[in-house]
Amino acid sequence: MTMLPVYGKGEVKKMNCSAHQSSNKLTQETLAKMKKHPCYSADAQHQHARMHLPVAPRCNIGCNYCNRKYDCLHESRPGVTSEVLTPAAARQKYLIVKEKIENLSVVGIAGPGDALADWANTQKTIQEIQACDPEVIFCLSTNGLLLPEYAAEIVALGLKHVTVTLNTLEPETGARIYKYVNYRGKRYEGAEGAAILLKNQLAGIAYLAGQGVAVKVNIVMIPDINDREIPAIVKKAKELGAFITNIMPLIPAPGSAFQDYPQTSMTDINNMRKACQADLQQMTHCRQCRADAIGFLGDDRSLEFRGCSKLPAEPVTIAGKTEKTYKIAVATKHGRLVDQHFGHAAELSIYQGDGDKFQLLEKRQVAQYCTGGEECDPQESVKEKTISAIKDCDAVISLRIGYAAKQNLAQNNIVSVEYYDTVENGLKYAVQALK
Repeated sequence: MTMLPVYGKGEVKKMNCSAHQSSNKLTQETLAKMKKHPCYSADAQHQHARMHLPVAPRCNIGCNYCNRKYDCLHESRPGVTSEVLTPAAARQKYLIVKEKIENLSVVGIAGPGDALADWANTQKTIQEIQACDPEVIFCLSTNGLLLPEYAAEIVALGLKHVTVTLNTLEPETGARIYKYVNYRGKRYEGAEGAAILLKNQLAGIAYLAGQGVAVKVNIVMIPDINDREIPAIVKKAKELGAFITNIMPLIPAPGSAFQDYPQTSMTDINNMRKACQADLQQMTHCRQCRADAIGFLGDDRSLEFRGCSKLPAEPVTIAGKTEKTYKIAVATKHGRLVDQHFGHAAELSIYQGDGDKFQLLEKRQVAQYCTGGEECDPQESVKEKTISAIKDCDAVISLRIGYAAKQNLAQNNIVSVEYYDTVENGLKYAVQALK
């Protein structure tokens, strides 16, 4: 195993990273493949599908924004999956999905833990699928702690796309973001653990970029913790040879240390992206996908392939009868799944029922609360129109909803429910939340 310099206990806390400087050496082949990769090319997101294979459940660091209960079937966020696959099962599922989705071009491994913490499974999965489809584009996501150990093997496997999450350049800030770092059989906490993580991240990014790998650096923007450091992180990513950075909002996961933090506003995210664009290309179309996501970025079809079985016909009956009547709005594209962001919905399906049976009353047009990108901070008139259109509803169910929209709904006594499953199960889940 070829290893880069690694760092352990006793290293200095303030690092001079000049030793890690690198320039990216992307080949024409990599650039051509990038045009088919929806996470690296905004133009590809509507033309090429991707599939995440959840084969790596273990993790080696404790992020304060993460909840390791990865089997949260109804949530749509990174680190969540409905199942964990063996390499053999992953290959089988890939072949099934490939038959159904002709424009599937990318296979990614993004957990639900860390791709390198379960390197044997990750490597075997890639090799299994390469053997049956050498044309597929592979990518993986990692926190970077073990990059010095596995970067050379990543290159040897032919991977040209790697995402590394780099949230700070300061160990003291890292101590606020990470509970612990498990490295080489030891547990490190505070700035000491964050310093080990940081040094290995920087060394790994530089090595991969120098070997022609297109490195995407993910940055979770956490208000009042690392937000002021992000311009410096982007500059460092460029210096190391990264191709692009992806500044993402904090999604407060229930049960995590940051569960009570407000979700980072898209206004702040877009302003930060604009400020950093002059230094390095910015990704602006990220959907912060599940670890088992399938399909286009804005149209996750993973439920269709859960257990590789077909979805049942659209249901309307729900167990648990009560005397109260509920009216619930659902953000759904095709009527079977809760599969749309509240802010992106131009139409909501309105259901009414008593907790035993629900009936679809109508499909109601609404003013889009957020049309994506830079328009996610609507004028007051748009907010009022959207809220007014559903004021008669007790709850809204959506794949995801922004913090400000959630607060506005709450002020109007409308409960917001984030869910990812069938409409039937979503209505049942919402009824429980309303009781």
